Amino acid sequence: MAKRDYYDVLSVERSADEREIKKAYRRLAMENHPDKNPGDAAAEERFKEAAEAYAVLSDSQKRARYDQFGHSGGGFQGGFDPSTFSDFSDILGDLFGFGGGGGGGRRSRTGPAPGADLRYDLQISFLEAVRGTEPKLRIPRLEHCETCGGSGAEGASQAESCDTCGGRGQVRFSQGLFTVARTCHKCQGQGSVIKDPCKTCHGEGLVEQERSLEVRIPAGVDTGARVRLRGEGEHGRRGGPAGDLFVVLHVEEDERYLRHGIDVVTEETISFPQAVFGTTFEIETLQGSAMVDVPPGTKQGAQFVLHGKGIPKLGSQSFGRHVVQVLLEVPKPRDLSEEEEESLRRFAELQGVEVKEKSSLKKKVKELFS
Repeated sequence: MAKRDYYDVLSVERSADEREIKKAYRRLAMENHPDKNPGDAAAEERFKEAAEAYAVLSDSQKRARYDQFGHSGGGFQGGFDPSTFSDFSDILGDLFGFGGGGGGGRRSRTGPAPGADLRYDLQISFLEAVRGTEPKLRIPRLEHCETCGGSGAEGASQAESCDTCGGRGQVRFSQGLFTVARTCHKCQGQGSVIKDPCKTCHGEGLVEQERSLEVRIPAGVDTGARVRLRGEGEHGRRGGPAGDLFVVLHVEEDERYLRHGIDVVTEETISFPQAVFGTTFEIETLQGSAMVDVPPGTKQGAQFVLHGKGIPKLGSQSFGRHVVQVLLEVPKPRDLSEEEEESLRRFAELQGVEVKEKSSLKKKVKELFS
């Protein structure tokens, strides 16, 4: 089963800061801890999944690599790590201290909301994936309106503070021990309303534009890898920051090279005499030409490994292997000359091997032209 996106596991935005990630993780740990859910295997799995996601997203280096390449980037130690929190009582304290009647609550983040993240599916060739490429993309997205500068207001008019939520973008009400916040229905979370909207963007502050971008695809990527372009998503309303653009890669298969991770396999055909007596031949690998030494007595399907001639490993200076699989060429009798056929029949006779006689058709053709 494919791993879930770590941000989805914690139910946080990709722009979430360290504090938000930690709070989301502790909430899930509180809800799904085995001590609170004895015998509930599903809750235990959610608890472990949250711990794994937090272990990556709370580490700035691991998070940066995950944001760029997703799970395919490697370098993540899967599974539950109990060291991701130190004291379960601390989780309880944080949870009941947030927004409750006892004070000490944390204030929600204010300011314009960021724009939406975008996804672009990019298909590249096998060789482009192996060697890297820098394609130019044309991305349609929402950008700040030039007429109103993204404010959404016409001319010199300005947005006014929402009288329903007091400019906070949220309305709050008590529910038992907790205070629940919901997005304001009047201003849609913006904290302000526009009385005289811009005629170009109709008060949205955003218009659709097509932007040309160049993206660097590193060598060694495979299908499912993601490249993140920060700030290249849709612009936020009312001057909010832009989201990110995620380029998801789809690599075409190659007729010659069969890929297995960072290794490749090719098939090379040799004749029966070459298999018996051995031979040496040259092949073209992803890292230049190389010689393959076939020893005497080689059998059908034998494999020869060329180290360091495969696909580059992401984030490393090392390369995979090129595996050459040998196939024996077996000619049909009609493709043999008279001398070749007689030699093979004589070889079979010396080996004591029974073979079929010459076809009657071949005999008739020979008699016709003799």
